[in-house]
Amino acid sequence: MGNTDLSNCRQECGRSVLLMISVLELGWLETAKETAQKFLETDGFFLFSSFDTDRDMSISLEEFKSKAKKLIEATSFSILEEEVSQSSPLDLSEEKFSVMARFQPLLPETMSKIKNGFLTVSHLTLSGLRNWTAPDAVLRLFSARQFVVFLPPKEDLKLGEPWWIIPNELKERLPSNRFYPPRSRREEDLIYKLLSMFHPRLFVKTRFGPQGTVACLMATSNFYYTVAFRIHAEFQLNEPPLFPFWFSPGQFTGHVILSKDASHVRDFKLFVPNHKPLNVGMEWLYQYEENGNSSSELDVDIGYLPQMELESWGPSVLTEIHKKGKVTHRRPCKQSSQYVLEDIVWQQEISWEKAARQLEVAMYPFLKVTYLPLIKAFEQARTENKLVHSIVLWGALDDQSCFGPGQGLRDIVLGNSFILTLLKNNFISSWSQVHELTEIQKNEDDESHKKLAELLLEKYNFPMKMLLCLPNGTVVHDISVDDLYQVSKERSHGVTHPVTVYQQFLQEGLFRAQPFLHRKVGSFF
Repeated sequence: MGNTDLSNCRQECGRSVLLMISVLELGWLETAKETAQKFLETDGFFLFSSFDTDRDMSISLEEFKSKAKKLIEATSFSILEEEVSQSSPLDLSEEKFSVMARFQPLLPETMSKIKNGFLTVSHLTLSGLRNWTAPDAVLRLFSARQFVVFLPPKEDLKLGEPWWIIPNELKERLPSNRFYPPRSRREEDLIYKLLSMFHPRLFVKTRFGPQGTVACLMATSNFYYTVAFRIHAEFQLNEPPLFPFWFSPGQFTGHVILSKDASHVRDFKLFVPNHKPLNVGMEWLYQYEENGNSSSELDVDIGYLPQMELESWGPSVLTEIHKKGKVTHRRPCKQSSQYVLEDIVWQQEISWEKAARQLEVAMYPFLKVTYLPLIKAFEQARTENKLVHSIVLWGALDDQSCFGPGQGLRDIVLGNSFILTLLKNNFISSWSQVHELTEIQKNEDDESHKKLAELLLEKYNFPMKMLLCLPNGTVVHDISVDDLYQVSKERSHGVTHPVTVYQQFLQEGLFRAQPFLHRKVGSFF
């Protein structure tokens, strides 16, 4: 970090201290928060919040002391300095860089359980969630060489062609009654070190599929790659004697720009997307007694996480060795403070949207069928005179916040090759969150859109309902995800596969719709 950065950081600290004094005079927490965000802007407010661990908009001496060491490290040139083991080789060609974590805790008011005041959830169960207010490590040092895992497995890989960094090896759901992650494999080490900056009990392999980390090339030049990636991982927030509490972000995604030999990292960014109204699934074990016997069950909810991201603090730089007494340290070379970035001339590149689409299809084969937004799906159905295959659910169908039976529908049924063909040829597909339909019903100016949302919500059953609709919104057939699996169990000659039941559901919908589609029924639109 150069003198200018050091000066700016000290100025931010000074402004934070001034703000603390003004906040004490305001005495109103919400007004204080708004003032802080306006006065300090994003980075300054983040620095202030990292000190204010009890969120009372003031920094006590104890809070300051607990963070003082990290502050000194973050505001000095030694941000990249590390102690070097005497037994390890001193490779001066190795470049280093720091990664910074930014985190805003989950908003409790977005959880459905808040409607009854969390009456069915014990205070202790939620303690891990409530106490998680800041990243476990704000800064962490990395070697550029560690990012070699992001290099493509072969040189002639096409842009957007996915490969697996951590493969999806799940054959059956893993147990939930666990607290501590297993030791990471070599190919998992970097992902673990990155994501454990948020919380120490990170599970690189999720309990349910799809697991893993997938990547693809976004751009190439003579010397550099831009690699897009998507990671599925989850955290365990509780420890014994409490019951487990699982926190599963919908996904981690981002990009890294690195040299083709992984000797240099130009830029790195990782984040949990926050554009959806709900983006984190949560599951926890609870205990109950029935007929004198004690049993445990899983409860679930979903909520909104405003911010969870990692970002490189500048490019990787060369280091040098120096000694402080008997201790050997590695630190940036003096010329690193004047590090000049050359312009990269990209020879090939694709958009972020296209890369993200390739990654999600790799994770979720059911997305080989295009799922359109609700209103657009019905407009398209009117144009093509087709049925709408509409799925209504509490979570998100295309990320890890989808829980319970919905996971099986998505990964087993909708991804089946026969179902994919049936949907592609005969339906316009769409999925909607209950929250989105409720917002349309309340706030949409267009009455036809309100009516459409109302029709779907009337038919909805928790946690997921599948509906087949005419282009005018009329529902000709529907089935809940629970009924889907119940019918599968009740069929004669043992168990009928859910794919077969869903195939019959779709075909029955087409049969019922034939007279109406031939007449080209009217539309709301």
